[in-house]
Amino acid sequence: MMRIFAAAAVLVLAALPVRAAVEIQEVISPGGIKAWLVEEHSIPFVALELRFKGGASLDAPGKRGATNLMTGLIEEGAGDLDARGFAEAVEALAARFDYDVYDDGLSISAQFLTETQDASVALLKSALTEPRFDQDAIDRVRGQVLSAIRSDATDPDEIASQTFDRLFYGEHPYGSSYNGTVESVTALTRDDIVEAHARVISRDHLYVGAVGNITAEELGALLDTLLGDLPATGAAEPEEAELLAPGGVTVVPFETPQSVAVFGHAGIARDDPDFFAAFVMNQVLGGGNFSSRLMEEVREKRGLTYGVYSYLVDKDYADLVVGRIASANNRIAEAISVIREEWARVAAEGISEQELEDAKTYLTGAYPLRFDGNARIAGILVGMQTADLPIDYIATRNDRVNAVTMDDIKRVAARLMDAEALHFVVVGQPDGLEATN
Repeated sequence: MMRIFAAAAVLVLAALPVRAAVEIQEVISPGGIKAWLVEEHSIPFVALELRFKGGASLDAPGKRGATNLMTGLIEEGAGDLDARGFAEAVEALAARFDYDVYDDGLSISAQFLTETQDASVALLKSALTEPRFDQDAIDRVRGQVLSAIRSDATDPDEIASQTFDRLFYGEHPYGSSYNGTVESVTALTRDDIVEAHARVISRDHLYVGAVGNITAEELGALLDTLLGDLPATGAAEPEEAELLAPGGVTVVPFETPQSVAVFGHAGIARDDPDFFAAFVMNQVLGGGNFSSRLMEEVREKRGLTYGVYSYLVDKDYADLVVGRIASANNRIAEAISVIREEWARVAAEGISEQELEDAKTYLTGAYPLRFDGNARIAGILVGMQTADLPIDYIATRNDRVNAVTMDDIKRVAARLMDAEALHFVVVGQPDGLEATN
């Protein structure tokens, strides 16, 4: 009956209307742990998002892939429960725990019913503070990671992304896959995994978002119970990444009928006063819909690709403007030429008044659709905190988009967009395209 109720709760949450306003409270537990909370008492259900900043970038030197492997092992047994016992305990509570890691963070998403809250929190606490890291689990999850690494080595999209990262970031953690290499992951020991846990899972790296049937006082007590025993400090954050790749073209030979390209150059920081102007400008240039300039010029007018897009990359320790395209080997050179031309045109001319208004309409209209469930909202709350956004950001974000003017666009376009600085990493057998390095 409990599992049936949980499934029904998820369906109801998915069907909730988009919220006109999200009222966020800052909660500080008696033990000093901070969280952002949105109370939603219509369903006896809580979504909790934990984010440990730094994530895979906190791998110890020479231990690339340790944080990723450790993350995959958190749910593979804790305390007195082995992997199977832990999974059965989660299922019996009708709870859900998800674990994910990436360059800048390690995320743990928890969803549980109010009536099983205490038991769910106790189980999650054991995963955070008493992970078993049994050798059979290590061997099994290591095998899964190695399989993914070998698969990526034959995927042109992954080859392009990893080559791009290596050229731009060099020896910085961003410069290599957080999965690690076959050699580095094979060499990892249980001690390395225990060390990775200590480097990342700590209160100084922690951000928390909570949404659901819980009050501020109740959340404060939950935070101390769940997180109060975590170590106070973990590993130091890495330095800012120095962007190393100059403008040009890198070709990675690969037998495939079409070439894949990743391209980009230095971007703009999230706290820069011109960030929203850059955000709106990029929506016009290549923001992912069929009305963007790149789609119009590269796909619609010339038929060079099924899709091309650009986006702002706002990492914790680096900022880029990046794009992607796939095109036939005999047409990729032309596609790259058109992209450079459009890049230069935006830098020189900006965009039109109609393009600006259309971009604003789309961006402000799409924004409320993100708030379609407790778990997603909890994730947004954490993302706001890690980006150092104000607690009223949700209420003011669309105003910031609407405040962007044509003068703002022209200024940021001339400042940011540099066709000569674009570096293209092309994986395939491109005709008529000469590598510059």
